[in-house]
Amino acid sequence: MGIGLTSTAQVKEFDKLEMLYAQGHYKLVFRKSNALLDKPDYDYSMVPTFYKSLSLFQLIQNPQYLKRNPQALEEAKKLFLAVKKSPDGTKIFNAHVYEVSALKRDISLWLEDLKRGDQKQRVDQIQATLKGVFDKIADIEDGGSLKPVDIVPDVDASESKETSDLRAKIIQTAKSQIGVPYLWAGNDSKGFDCSGFTSYVLKMNNKELPRRAVEQYELSKKVKQKNVQQGDLVFFDSGSGINHVGIIVSGKGEPLVMIHASSTKGIVITEIEKTDYWLKRIYGFGTFVH
Repeated sequence: MGIGLTSTAQVKEFDKLEMLYAQGHYKLVFRKSNALLDKPDYDYSMVPTFYKSLSLFQLIQNPQYLKRNPQALEEAKKLFLAVKKSPDGTKIFNAHVYEVSALKRDISLWLEDLKRGDQKQRVDQIQATLKGVFDKIADIEDGGSLKPVDIVPDVDASESKETSDLRAKIIQTAKSQIGVPYLWAGNDSKGFDCSGFTSYVLKMNNKELPRRAVEQYELSKKVKQKNVQQGDLVFFDSGSGINHVGIIVSGKGEPLVMIHASSTKGIVITEIEKTDYWLKRIYGFGTFVH
């Protein structure tokens, strides 16, 4: 006998999927949504299909998972489109617009990182598979401003005047590029991607950085969040490893604010702690100011 609930009713199993997905437990979400799909009692709803699709899209960003499960990409797409085309598809997507928009951003960052790693064949395959999947999904807002933010350089008494001056110059250089558009593989004032921007800003201040975000993290001097200062770098991981980097513009001990290359807005300032998307994806901090 079916449960007899409408697709809009609160169902604890669906709430559990939502909670686990938000916490990043994608393998568990995949297993639990699969289990629900095997139970006829839940045939009335596309929610398990929705979360199975989203969890698969997150899992395939891990190269080992995709290598072991080459069919997962196509399966994720088919499930996603099945939900979109279902009678309750619009209702489901409207109820989970943040999750879908965040997934689109994750996939975008993943593809950018693959391009920087010269994996053109893999990129072409993924882009061909995803064609038409996320085209009409709204871009997640960065919560940043196109206008320069008046930030007074924070002076650390333990640092030399030379180091403090360097931090101020890095922020000045970075802010001078606000409004420059996003450009994949861009590393000058015609357009930037995330690591192209950080390498440009630091190079203008006599600091040479490697090209990819993950390599910048590896070579940086690691910094604890409580000690992060202006001019330090913040790194993000959306599930496939480090794939985004920004420059901290907030002072030590203040709420985290960064300037970075947004794929939708170009160079902007974003208040990390007011933007759930970025806050949840912080991987770590590093600096070349030493």
